Amino acid sequence: MATVVMEQISRLFINVQQIRQIPRFLEVRFPTLPCTLKDCDVPRVFREPYIFSGYRPLHQKWRYYFLTLFQRHNEAVSVWTHLVAAFIILMKFKQFSEVVDFLRDPQSQPLFIILLSSFIYLSCSAVAHLLCAKSELSHYTFFFLDYVGVAVYQYGSALVHFYYAIEVEWHSLVRGIFLPMAAFLAWLSCAGCCYGKYKSHQLPKTIRKLCQVVPSGLAYILDISPVIHRIYHCHLIQQCDEAVVYHKYQVLFFLVSAYFFSYPHPEKWFPGKCDFIGQGHQIFHVFLVLCTVAQIEAVRLDFMTRRSVYHQLHGDSVYDFSALFVFMMCCSIMTAFYFRNKVRIKLSSKKEQ
Repeated sequence: MATVVMEQISRLFINVQQIRQIPRFLEVRFPTLPCTLKDCDVPRVFREPYIFSGYRPLHQKWRYYFLTLFQRHNEAVSVWTHLVAAFIILMKFKQFSEVVDFLRDPQSQPLFIILLSSFIYLSCSAVAHLLCAKSELSHYTFFFLDYVGVAVYQYGSALVHFYYAIEVEWHSLVRGIFLPMAAFLAWLSCAGCCYGKYKSHQLPKTIRKLCQVVPSGLAYILDISPVIHRIYHCHLIQQCDEAVVYHKYQVLFFLVSAYFFSYPHPEKWFPGKCDFIGQGHQIFHVFLVLCTVAQIEAVRLDFMTRRSVYHQLHGDSVYDFSALFVFMMCCSIMTAFYFRNKVRIKLSSKKEQ
């Protein structure tokens, strides 16, 4: 009996010793990260208005920036809002794939594209906010990638609104120009954002903001027009299906997100108080995610309930729409690489001086 008791005590002692090794193990595997910096300690390109602290040091190893996913800094909330949302989109895709045959049903291609484009823009945004502090070139590179993701999502939104949500009357007015114009404006949005970022410290702040907001605003006005016409039509005939309710939510959430993207509130009202949480850009992220989730649910309902309408309107032209998606994405990627190369040349010449 005494032997058994001693064995149990010995095992307990070993377990306690192993537990005591955990902090050392964590310290080796996850070393203490450098403290964040104040705005005066980082180059101008990294500074955000009214955000005075929480900046990460430059020129660390890539491992450090990946580990800052679990550190408190001024980009952490922006990373996590879109990272979690990207995971939600994956869950949505799994859920839809159980009832939708994406491989054999050509009418489901726009639904697949909006899920793919949503995942792309959310992932690009999360990666940009996570890794942008590595260096000046990395900062520009990853945000140019972010703008590609935005352009992809803009065209994906235009496609599903045109394909599933549009009414016959609006389709007859815009069918020849809608998607080509949507693809052009999506690319223009990417180009405008890249140019505004590239010239961020040479252009007045208002002009730089216009380069980003105006093309994106024009793209949104066109992309959402089938939905606005649908909502208006439903009010005229006094009938409102469930999908229209979700479409109303997506419009509302987008308008709120656009406000917080355009104006640095509330940090402008409380300088230095929103360095880690509560920034307008973080609120913009949250409402844009809500917009995307509402949009996808509305599109799913339209896909399920309006097949006779959109099949009659579009027939087999879905393949042409999908090809335009790929073309627009390639043009946006090339534009981003063009501006990245200009930044690289500019930074190289600055080092030589």
